[in-house]
Amino acid sequence: MHPSPSTVMSGQSKATAVFRVTAGNFLEQFDFFLFGFYATQIAHVFFPATSDFASLMMTFAVFGAGFLMRPLGAIVLGAYIDDVGRRKGLIVTLSIMASGTILIAFVPGYATIGLLAPALVLVGRLLQGFSAGAELGGVSVYLAEMATPGRKGFFTSWQSASQQVAIVAAAGLGFALNQSLDATAIAAWGWRAPFFVGCMIVPFIFMLRRNLSETQEFKARQHRPSMKEAFATLLQNWTVVIAGMMLVAMTTASFYLITVYAPTFGKKVLHLSTADSLLVTLCVGVSNFIWLPIGGALSDRIGRRPLLLGMTALAVATSYPALSLLAHAPSFVNMLVTLLWLSFMYGIYNGAMVVALTEVMPAEVRVAGFSLAYSLATAVFGGFTPAISTGLIHVTGDKAAPGYWMSFAAICGLSATLALYRRRAPALTPAH
Repeated sequence: MHPSPSTVMSGQSKATAVFRVTAGNFLEQFDFFLFGFYATQIAHVFFPATSDFASLMMTFAVFGAGFLMRPLGAIVLGAYIDDVGRRKGLIVTLSIMASGTILIAFVPGYATIGLLAPALVLVGRLLQGFSAGAELGGVSVYLAEMATPGRKGFFTSWQSASQQVAIVAAAGLGFALNQSLDATAIAAWGWRAPFFVGCMIVPFIFMLRRNLSETQEFKARQHRPSMKEAFATLLQNWTVVIAGMMLVAMTTASFYLITVYAPTFGKKVLHLSTADSLLVTLCVGVSNFIWLPIGGALSDRIGRRPLLLGMTALAVATSYPALSLLAHAPSFVNMLVTLLWLSFMYGIYNGAMVVALTEVMPAEVRVAGFSLAYSLATAVFGGFTPAISTGLIHVTGDKAAPGYWMSFAAICGLSATLALYRRRAPALTPAH
């Protein structure tokens, strides 16, 4: 028996609950993405090498290492959240993320402490990755469980929408820094300022999460699986987890391409100014923020499958041609138009995908299953998108080569959609 809609959120409005849970998600993603935005400066401070390419590749490798920790965080923290509750678990993920951010913000550069500097930065990234592994799943499941019946897609889309606010805030800060400081000052110390801002926001977010209500659906659950039972259920449903991972591939590859990698792509590949590159990224974040809830709401009206199939097919057909046109005529306007097109496909697809992923996972390990699928995709496809894009361009000499990567990820999403929706509901086998 399900609780009536009037009792789903007691003591606070749904809008307040959405704000409380997504504010924490905003901070975690803000901290996480700063590393990608300031990759060029971080490469100079922590990873000096014989060439800019080698230095940047080492930086993106450490950026990607954070994503390798995500599956571990998804299993361990995801199972923990499925056991103790959404509220308590999300406070733990926030604490771990804050620790990693503080470490990266304050560690001295290579010139000061030598090899200890990149080692500590790596530790900070690993902590951030471990935390982020369960954060997105915890937030998505919380929103799905407290949603008004028939509007799950719309409510759940705000998890991704809060990430876009983080992108806009990070890009906006970067743009302001670029306007007020010269390149030397930014490279020396200015790039740390946004990390300090992230550290200062932490106490406020903790207050919000402490006052978060537990979902009625979780409180009504009779059986909460132990860590061992959670692992057994995930193992029995490994095909669903793998299909979920492929479903997320389109989301994570396109997202990291048009946001985290975009400033570097604009500066290093297209030779546009830093200001132009950050301004495009800021506009992409706003565009994503608009399209994501529209995608979620549309999926509530016409179903998840048509949107997932339509957007992946569109991405396969247009990703490389769009980037090829940009590569042949690089300009601020062309970069903006191209990335806004990719943003449209990402936003509509992901608006439907996130809620679909919560629906195909076994209820008793919903956070762990969602988090594991999402984290595997982010580790394999998303986190290394900047490094793969840089490598593809270097090897092929084709500035539009990242389009091949996005098309491949879209094919994975298309295949997973066909597999998961070949029957009305996937056969899930919970372990007892």
